[in-house]
Amino acid sequence: MIITELNGKILKDMIISAANHLENNQKTVNELNVFPVPDGDTGTNMSLTLSAASKEVNQYDNESISFIADILASASLRGARGNSGVILSQLFRGFAKELKGYDVINAAVFAKALKTGVDTAYRAVMKPTEGTILTVARESARRAMAVSENTDSIVEVLEQALKQANETLQKTPDMLPTLKQAGVVDAGGKGLIFIMEGALNVLITGQGIQRRVAVSEQEQESFSHGPAKADGNIQFSYCTEFIINKHHKQVDVNQYKNIIKTQGDSMLVIDDDDIIKTHIHTNNPGIVIQEALKLGWLTNIKIDNMKEQHNHLIAPKKEDVPKKKYAFIAVANGEGMVKILKDLGVDEVIQGGQTMNPSTDSILNAVNQLNAEFIFILPNNKNIILAAEQAKHLTDKNIVVVPTKSVVQGIASMVVFNPDEDSEENFNNMMEVLENVKTGQVTYAVRDTKYEDKEIKEGDILGLVDNQIVNTGNNVNDTCKELLDFMIDENSSMITIYYGADVSHQDAEEIAAYAKEHFEDCEVELYDGGQPLYYYTISVE
Repeated sequence: MIITELNGKILKDMIISAANHLENNQKTVNELNVFPVPDGDTGTNMSLTLSAASKEVNQYDNESISFIADILASASLRGARGNSGVILSQLFRGFAKELKGYDVINAAVFAKALKTGVDTAYRAVMKPTEGTILTVARESARRAMAVSENTDSIVEVLEQALKQANETLQKTPDMLPTLKQAGVVDAGGKGLIFIMEGALNVLITGQGIQRRVAVSEQEQESFSHGPAKADGNIQFSYCTEFIINKHHKQVDVNQYKNIIKTQGDSMLVIDDDDIIKTHIHTNNPGIVIQEALKLGWLTNIKIDNMKEQHNHLIAPKKEDVPKKKYAFIAVANGEGMVKILKDLGVDEVIQGGQTMNPSTDSILNAVNQLNAEFIFILPNNKNIILAAEQAKHLTDKNIVVVPTKSVVQGIASMVVFNPDEDSEENFNNMMEVLENVKTGQVTYAVRDTKYEDKEIKEGDILGLVDNQIVNTGNNVNDTCKELLDFMIDENSSMITIYYGADVSHQDAEEIAAYAKEHFEDCEVELYDGGQPLYYYTISVE
């Protein structure tokens, strides 16, 4: 088929098809992640980012290609989750920039737009790494540019770009040693290929790829009941919703229901062939998520604080609140962690972190709740920093992003904040303390893999220091003790241990006692963090 012109309607269909194809295959992308920890997965983040754009463009008909591209860029930026989602949004941003003013485009302009998208994405990343989605996109666009010089067919341009993307993806393990050690190709690059395949399907068949719907329309309507009516007498704070993509079809859903129903009310669990949709009002979303992860990997996670929503309804409007000099936003999960941050002066805590990377729009919404001269954002996760930076560019408020990679770094940076100093001095002090904080975490492996010289099996207990796996084991506390042995050196003076939702106070006391006995020169503090997924989070200063 020869298509020599692309209009807004076709581009819209390409975007929707691409989003559906990526969503249908996000599990494949997630399984390529090098680290086997329960983190915010690449496929999930890319899919949620593109789905946000797909929903937006689907509202328009008979618009110019420039208009549709602008909607794609804007919606994907606001919906961007994780580093991969932000990079994807930047590819779309550059693509839209090149199409400004066009009603329709030809093959040469299409190829040039792909190239401009790559250039924009590279500029958005401070230290681009080769062997990632950026490399796959760059080589794909380079092939598109070359092919467009000899053909008027947009189909041929995209086919050749996709072919090059696949060829480059296979070379990514030779560019990144971590990929080769794990025996995988780059996850973000694979996600980009699914996007291109979905878009190309429209050009070849005239029809887009459909999203695999696993629940009936009636069930979908009953699940998406809208926000609960809030009153001042809310027993369970968090309206929690997500989809479980089953590890296998024989999972025990009844046992899952019986466990989570003890955690709240308004529970609705819809079981179908490949997915389980869950809705519950609870005070412990982390516990519910922990149980859900035993059955499969999660998507479409949404946690709303209904008490906070109610308080916002009855609270004075932010323009009626006196403007203060400093305000703070942090990302965290776990009741204890949230309380600690609030006690340290954080104004808005966004529920999220591991498995739940908040979107740029979620961060922007928190910014809009505050009335301050300077607003400091603590992402507390390496995969949320880029989204926070993008939110900074979507508001005229003075935003300062402190690139905290863990909640304990966020806590340490709040401790050194001095309200009597100016914003620049505070930022410098916060950055300095980040260099002196080591973050330890104890979690579990979600799949079999090989990391450096370690053979890791699903279910193994993992000890991490600053996101690097340093030890493995079969017992949580034994692994934690080994992790402490690794982390503490002659320069260490302070050990702070935060135990998670799945750890008893008695077990946590055992770890604290071990630290006091073996590291007598260090002060040891123990807190109930309540964080899901991570049995222990440890700060060493």
